[in-house]
Amino acid sequence: MSALSQDSVAPASASPYEIDRDKFAAARLWASAQMPYLASAIFACEVVPETGTSTVSIDSSWVVHADAKAVEPMTPPQLGRLLIHLCTHVVRSHGDRALAAGVKKDIERAHWTRCGDAEINDDLPADLVAEVAADSPAELGCEPRLLAEDYYERTSGHFRQWDCGSGADGAPRPGDDEAGRGIGPQARPLLALQVALEIQSHLAREPGTVPGGWARWAESMLPSRVDWRRMLGAEVRRAVARAAGQVDYSYRRPARRADLTPDLLLPAMHRPLPEIAIVCDTSNSMSDELLARALVEIEAVLKRTGLRNRQVRVLSVDTTVQAVQRAASASQLELVGGGGTDLGTGIAAAAALHPRPSVVIVLTDGFTPWPEEGPRGIPVIVGLLKQRSEHGLWPAPEWARLVEIEEPDL
Repeated sequence: MSALSQDSVAPASASPYEIDRDKFAAARLWASAQMPYLASAIFACEVVPETGTSTVSIDSSWVVHADAKAVEPMTPPQLGRLLIHLCTHVVRSHGDRALAAGVKKDIERAHWTRCGDAEINDDLPADLVAEVAADSPAELGCEPRLLAEDYYERTSGHFRQWDCGSGADGAPRPGDDEAGRGIGPQARPLLALQVALEIQSHLAREPGTVPGGWARWAESMLPSRVDWRRMLGAEVRRAVARAAGQVDYSYRRPARRADLTPDLLLPAMHRPLPEIAIVCDTSNSMSDELLARALVEIEAVLKRTGLRNRQVRVLSVDTTVQAVQRAASASQLELVGGGGTDLGTGIAAAAALHPRPSVVIVLTDGFTPWPEEGPRGIPVIVGLLKQRSEHGLWPAPEWARLVEIEEPDL
């Protein structure tokens, strides 16, 4: 975090010195043990040293800026509480929300940060609240379970020495956004959605172990999860079962009883593993937020069908196939494109992959022409990312299974 004055944000020194990396490693482990569903966010944050700030902050690229003088007196649990706090700011997009709320002046940023802290601390048990950012709804004179925007409207601001960086209020600091550092703008919503998914998975395993505010946040991030996930899950399971049932003989490896007939080459039984191909519409009409949600939902389905640890092939398609990637997690993807739309080329390219996919999943907003026929022998599932305006949509093809994904109300 960087210190705030009445007039400006204090600049960071250009000559940083080394911080205690071992303490940060211990703090990350401690924080992840307290809130395991935040582990992916906590470990995604890069840590860089700074001097002259006497604080620890996080920027909008999920980079933690740490002054060694501020880190030195902290114990790993104290630093772990601070990491939970800072990660929550970026996971909940407090910086972007501050800009949307019109937060501009220094005193407005300080006030917003206090309100964001109150939102965070309201959702934490007392023993996980960071000592340096302990504002609560009660201290602001407000009732609990509100959002930072509510606290901001109902209270007046004043300065404080400790502030949480651009990841909390959206105002860039010196040293932020250096090239090649931190999480890019396309991956940030994917990581946040990954956290929401992990919260729901944790709740399914251990009900009642996630603070209510975090559970409500995850619910708001994935509002369409029940119908969309159930339908897609059924289709993927059907395709998986079909592929798993295709047992045949193969001479690629010897049979287990080959030693009984040394003069005769016997084939072994071969059970192919299901292959999944995902065609992502990356044309300029697509919403990054909707596409990110759909990818995370697909990741949940793959996990439940036992394919989570297998890399699936993802094709970025506008009028042509822009890229083909293998990924085991939605956060590993970099979707490229931005032109017109013709997903027929992407579906044909997916069907031509080797090994041949067991199922092709298409994610699109529907602004695309469709081929007259689908690929032979491969089921196609169209995930239609519904927009508030559906003018100009082509009807989904009859040869595909349609799953409608509603646009969430944020």
